[in-house]
Amino acid sequence: MATKKSLADYQREYEEIIHADQPKRDMLLVGLMTEMEKQFKIPMPRNKEWERENPEIAAMYRKLMITRSL
Repeated sequence: MATKKSLADYQREYEEIIHADQPKRDMLLVGLMTEMEKQFKIPMPRNKEWERENPEIAAMYRKLMITRSL
């Protein structure tokens, strides 16, 4: 099993991904979002209570969602 990443690790990956070409960037962002969903048990659909309890994780996930163009 892969080791768990910190939010700082996700931020570093995000900063590397945003410099990729558009189609590749979107695929990498979706992959990063999926990793976060599993690691941090992000509920779908969005859950306001979970977001209040996990503001840093919610903010990072939201940044990934906004950046992708899919």
